Amino acid sequence: MSLKSILGAAALTALAPSAFAANPDVGGAPMFEEKNIVENAVNSKDHTTLVAAVKAAELVDALMGPGPFTVFAPVNDAFAALPAGTVDTLLLPENKDMLSKVLTGHVVAGDLKLADLRAQVGADGYANLKTLSGDALSVRFKGDTAMIYSESRNIGRITIGDVDQSNGVIHVIDAVMVPN
Repeated sequence: MSLKSILGAAALTALAPSAFAANPDVGGAPMFEEKNIVENAVNSKDHTTLVAAVKAAELVDALMGPGPFTVFAPVNDAFAALPAGTVDTLLLPENKDMLSKVLTGHVVAGDLKLADLRAQVGADGYANLKTLSGDALSVRFKGDTAMIYSESRNIGRITIGDVDQSNGVIHVIDAVMVPN
C-alpha cells in the first residue's frame, strides 16, 4: 500500500510545501534557487552597497557564471561600519583592484552549505577556507551560530545561511571581511 493511497493525493499535496524548506527572504525580497547570485542580490534592499561594489569592480559577469560559488555577503550596515570614507575610496575607479580583492575575499569556490562548513571543522574548531582573492577565511560554530573570521581579524556572524542560488549559495554576514 502506498503513502498516496493511505493519505490521499490532497494530503500529500498539503505535506509537500512543508517537507521542503524554501529559501529565506533576504533584504525583504524572495531569493529564487533558479536565479544566480547577482540576479538575486540586486533585489535585496540589504545588499545595495555590495551590488554597487560588485558593479564597480566589474565582477558581475564572473558572479553570474556557472560557479559554483559560496558568497559571504555583507549587508549595507557592515559596509557602513567601516571607517568613514572607506567605501567611497574603494569605489573610485583607481582603486578597482583593491575593491576586487576585498570582494573576492568573500567568495569561495564550491557550494558550501552550513552543514558542509560544520563538517569541515577541524581539530582546531575552525573550517579554514581559501577565497578567490587568495586570502583565508575561517568559520567557527558557537552552538548554532556560525562565526566568520578574516586574516586581518575581522569577525562577523552569518545571519542568514544556506540561501541557494543556481550557481552556488549565499550566506549573509554582518561584517566586511577585510583582507590583509
